Amino acid sequence: MVKGKKYVDSLKSYDKSKAYEVGEAIDIALNTAKAKFDETIELHVKLGVDPRHADQQVRGVVVLPNGTGKTVRVLVIAKGAKADEATAAGADFVGAEDMITKIQGGWFDFDVCITTPDMMGLVGRIGKLLGPKGLMPNPKSGTVTMDIAKAINDVKAGKVEYRVDKTAICHVIFGKKSFGKDKLAENFNTIMDAIVKAKPAAAKGTYLKSITIASTMGPGVKVNYKQA
Repeated sequence: MVKGKKYVDSLKSYDKSKAYEVGEAIDIALNTAKAKFDETIELHVKLGVDPRHADQQVRGVVVLPNGTGKTVRVLVIAKGAKADEATAAGADFVGAEDMITKIQGGWFDFDVCITTPDMMGLVGRIGKLLGPKGLMPNPKSGTVTMDIAKAINDVKAGKVEYRVDKTAICHVIFGKKSFGKDKLAENFNTIMDAIVKAKPAAAKGTYLKSITIASTMGPGVKVNYKQA
């Protein structure tokens, strides 16, 4: 894969083999975010767990103190009073069978899907469509709930989900380049605190294997996770 000139120049500006303290790593990530748009800053955490085992899953949600910088489009699948609650709370799309039909037809113009427990039978019909896109509502992520208003407010305020993948890595966004160092550091520490607290009892040995941050178009910068 051929790298662009800006990317190559960025690699020359720091020691790629070195793990930096949090603040310094964020500075480097910001300095190497050279695209003309407001790049997203991402966190990638390699964990010492075996995701094949149910007792070593790492998954949870956390509301970032400074949000994500992204405009989140929320779909709520609900009926009656809960549908009215969703509309009042600022959901972008609200419906029931009509939304299921739209999604079956290939519509995915939303970022988060929230529903009530009684609607999961209906939502289950499109599980194979939502699942691969990471859009399937789940009680563990707070998107299957009777408190629709709180769920919407949390998502709009900057709630993110961390979830270990098949390679034992959690990928999480934690802000935009425009946030600056201090806000990004605060968001970073909030996520890391949550991931550390979520360590499974069955996980043995080193839990935090490596931590890397990067901008959308920039190279990865290693973080000294003992400092984190």
